[in-house]
Amino acid sequence: ARDPGSLARWLCGALAGRGVAAVLALPRSRRELLQLDFLAAALQVPFVSILDTRWPLPFRAQSPFHFHMDRQSSPEMLVDVLVSILQANSWQETSLVLCHPWDVNSFLHLWTQRSQIFLRTVLDLGYLDEPRATRYLQQHGDRVRALSSPVLMLGCDLHRARLIFQAAEDLGLPPQEFHWMLGFPLSASELQTQGLPPGLLAFGEVSRPPLELFVQDMVGLVSQAIAHAAHSHPDAAELQTTGNCNERHQAGGEAPGLLLARFLANTSFHGQTGLVHVENTALLRPEQQFRVWSLRRDLQGVPTWMTVGTWSHGKLELEEGVWQSQRQRKSPGEAAEGARTRLRVVTLVEHPFVFTREVDEEGNCPAGQLCLDPGTNDSAVLDALFEKIGNGSVPRAYKKCCYGYCIDLLEKLAEDMAFDFELYIVGDGKYGAWKNGRWTGLVGDLLSGTAHMAVTSFSINSVRSKVIDFTSPFFSTSLGILVRTKDTASPIGAFMWPLHWTMWVGIFVALHMTALFLTLYEWKSPYGMTPHGRNRMKIFSYSSALNLCYAILFGRTVSSKTPKCCTGRFLMNLWAIFCLLVLSSYTANLAAVMVGDKTFEELSGIHDPKLHHPSQGFRFGTVWESSAEEYIKKSFPEMHEYMRRYNVPTTPDGVTMLKTEPAKLNAFIMDKSLLDYEVSIDSDCKLLTVGKPFAIEGYGIGLPQNSPLTSNVSEFISRYKSSGFIDLLHDKWYKMVPCGKRVFAVTE
Repeated sequence: ARDPGSLARWLCGALAGRGVAAVLALPRSRRELLQLDFLAAALQVPFVSILDTRWPLPFRAQSPFHFHMDRQSSPEMLVDVLVSILQANSWQETSLVLCHPWDVNSFLHLWTQRSQIFLRTVLDLGYLDEPRATRYLQQHGDRVRALSSPVLMLGCDLHRARLIFQAAEDLGLPPQEFHWMLGFPLSASELQTQGLPPGLLAFGEVSRPPLELFVQDMVGLVSQAIAHAAHSHPDAAELQTTGNCNERHQAGGEAPGLLLARFLANTSFHGQTGLVHVENTALLRPEQQFRVWSLRRDLQGVPTWMTVGTWSHGKLELEEGVWQSQRQRKSPGEAAEGARTRLRVVTLVEHPFVFTREVDEEGNCPAGQLCLDPGTNDSAVLDALFEKIGNGSVPRAYKKCCYGYCIDLLEKLAEDMAFDFELYIVGDGKYGAWKNGRWTGLVGDLLSGTAHMAVTSFSINSVRSKVIDFTSPFFSTSLGILVRTKDTASPIGAFMWPLHWTMWVGIFVALHMTALFLTLYEWKSPYGMTPHGRNRMKIFSYSSALNLCYAILFGRTVSSKTPKCCTGRFLMNLWAIFCLLVLSSYTANLAAVMVGDKTFEELSGIHDPKLHHPSQGFRFGTVWESSAEEYIKKSFPEMHEYMRRYNVPTTPDGVTMLKTEPAKLNAFIMDKSLLDYEVSIDSDCKLLTVGKPFAIEGYGIGLPQNSPLTSNVSEFISRYKSSGFIDLLHDKWYKMVPCGKRVFAVTE
């Protein structure tokens, strides 16, 4: 290395006379790359270098004989991938943090050549080891504070990234309030979650080939170039790139090495690593594919890496339903200093969480919050309508008064968090689902930036959590099944239902036994009405005793003989007391029985055979694009395929179809909290929830992904739970009436 000329002569001697056409090398540093570039130029022999380094090396060969390929990814492709991700988020500028010792000027030149995105702040930590980098971040806090979202961390592994996140947090800059992106490819096995902020973006190559396949493809590329050169120049001697090291090539002819290098520069090869072609002595693999990940929280709040897109052939393909542009008309946290933030809130009418009523004659709401119901989610239309509210030119038909459980919660949050809000009802009346290549309902409005917040009975599920953020749940519920009870006519023997048959037999036996003992006492007494007693004119027979006992039992006044002896009279009074108790119990139960028996569809829960194998005429459904439909579609596809024809737009529609004569639905599946409320307000007391609850879920407030409001709103909701405010809301809006406490309910 101290004498490059001696090294070149030694290598030439080693290659001379062996028929070597090209040299394949595996450099592991920029220094070795420069040495190979010198040797290729000195020997005029094509060198093909495969860079097997952890980080891509920005390098441009000075010799036309030196060709190089980066096994990881070329800097050009790296920039293209990063620019695609930034453009997908509609970011026009970014801050840059360098964690690898690259030539900053060379990288900035490459960036400006392949991108129109402006780099605001460049923080270079590439030449500092970990202790020095930590001290630098602590001593130069102003450089860290100068960073603004989004922040691109180029060449930073997860360990170095954690140092930057910790430094930002120590300086009072919560990492979760920034958009961060790791600017170097990672493998799926390297993805970790500990100490990383939600919303962090990363990417990595899909199925990176092993080094052996790269070597085979390079040999194939050289072989194909030699074949093309031999076809154009049949003289094999012209392809001997290494001859006598002491002779120089004759002037006027093309050197064999230069001839082969020229064919190499114009050769493309489709090998085991994909298509390989040459661009400015750099061998590129245009068919490389990269997967884009985002660190998000799942339904239980656990950080999880989720695939949000795939980059290939220079284009970023977004995962269906997972990635949506993070553009918003205005970030909720960007209000002027000292001014209250103004948010646009979307809601959906669902009793008792959100009610609506008409405005008064002046177009105002004496109680509740003024909300618009324009029947559209067009942002421009909503902007125009909210601007007209001040001068009163909004059509009266669009104005509603919204109130309920969620409106009270929203008012409390606005008071405690010091923000104002504009409220409107979602245009399509849906919670949101992925339909025809876009999200509908509440989810669609949040993703498009039409709304900053969604407040209603908004179920938290895994599908929605992939594209939007949810606060911690303010209401816990599950899915339930609603059925209708039916009254049946009582049969002729229904009068005997109040008492068990054994009770009837006991009364019958006791009556006749009492009559028998009354007769015996009367006949054995010297004072009884017998032929041998004092009252010989009248006889107290067994029939007289039966007549007396039946008269007392049924409470009827009839002409009957009464016993004269004291023992008989005492027994008669005991029988009278017994009859009083029996009649009281019978009368108390008779009214309930004579009203008629109530029958209903007995369903044990979501796994009931009636739902999985419905008989002819058994109909059940749920609400379109609700969390209930999403759960059934995912867990029971065959059931969903059957019931989809009976699904309805809203919960009241489902209840109406259940109560119509004849009934259009036999069962209705929906959030149990909504079904219980419908049961409680049913004036006919004909609705009933049955079966075991299933699919436990919670209601949360929806916000766009990475919204700075998510953590703050979640914190206030937790405070409201501990202080009892949520319980007060439940008592105010969710108080059950007697219909919800019927004894024949079978809900577990």
